[in-house]
Amino acid sequence: MIQSNPPSRPLVAAYYFPNYHRDSRNEARYGQGWTEWDLLRSALPRYAGHSQPKVPAWGEFDEADPAWMARQVDLAADHAIDAFLFDWYWYDDAPLLERALRDGFLAAPNGDRLKFALMWANHDWMELFPARWLNRQDRIFTGRLDAAGFDRVAGRVVDDYFCRPNYLRVDGGPYFSIYEVGTFVSGLGGLDAAAAALDRLRARAERAGCGRPHVNAVVWQLPILSSETGVADIAEALRRLGVDSATSYAWVHHSSPNAAGFPRGSYTMAAEHNYAAWDHYAATLPIPYYPNVSMGWDPSPRTCQSDRFEDRGYPWTAVLEGNTPSAFAEALNRAKAFVAGAGRRAGTPLITLNAWNEWTEGSYLLPDTVHGNAYLERIRDAFK
Repeated sequence: MIQSNPPSRPLVAAYYFPNYHRDSRNEARYGQGWTEWDLLRSALPRYAGHSQPKVPAWGEFDEADPAWMARQVDLAADHAIDAFLFDWYWYDDAPLLERALRDGFLAAPNGDRLKFALMWANHDWMELFPARWLNRQDRIFTGRLDAAGFDRVAGRVVDDYFCRPNYLRVDGGPYFSIYEVGTFVSGLGGLDAAAAALDRLRARAERAGCGRPHVNAVVWQLPILSSETGVADIAEALRRLGVDSATSYAWVHHSSPNAAGFPRGSYTMAAEHNYAAWDHYAATLPIPYYPNVSMGWDPSPRTCQSDRFEDRGYPWTAVLEGNTPSAFAEALNRAKAFVAGAGRRAGTPLITLNAWNEWTEGSYLLPDTVHGNAYLERIRDAFK
């Protein structure tokens, strides 16, 4: 049976970054068998006291293997995580990095223990594997879609995913999150055309018997990728698009990792900036805002390890230090209090986590050889 969510606590959903399995387009660019395990394995300390490389306690594994995915599902479900929000990519009219979901999660024998949903990561796909010192990032794929392209995306997500019994439903509808609202709007040609595209998605889902989708938007104050596109008035844009809720992906969208200096950033400072952002969105958005808690931040494995480590923009950023399990627990409790207080709105409360496995950005909940399951245990303690 799919886990039922006790009304006394919010849903807890962890972002899942699926670049730890073989993908044909990755292999065409980087060589046979390449995955981001290669970057993680090659990471070096970039300054005195820098905690690299991160070593997975389970070793390197193929997330598209149902047996390995089943281990992840059990681990998440046993620690009070209700859903994986898969980063879902669509470029040149085809999916990218989809096998972790299709071949792994959906084929896992225990998939009914955990719900899943899609976070459409519609940003441009840049050359970051690794980024060199000049940081001249080439655009590999564009995330902008016109009306026909978006309708094909709508067909894929509705026909293949929305009606599955373990697809995450929020307020009765399948949860579908959009990472870059600005890129979505500009690709469609403006707010009116983007709103019409979402209406077509909703109609298609309802005709399929999936129900009206719960459309979520990722909002941010600071860009991470150089290609990220914002909108002038996010509250008005979300209103006109008919979006149902908003959340964030990572703390660095609301707090520069370099705010406390480079290369040593401050997890505590980032936390305070994000708590302020939660209050801001609760007060200014016309829809519920779901708080995000990030486990950490260190994208240095995505930089060329032989180049000098300097502040040159993402992924050449400061590392958020002080992200201990106890500091993470404090942030979880603040998020829990937020959705019960200032962030309380009608409908389903939800908290997003960054991230289940963003190893090369230094934000992961899977056990490593230093902390084991300590971060997962803090989630279980907060939301058991």
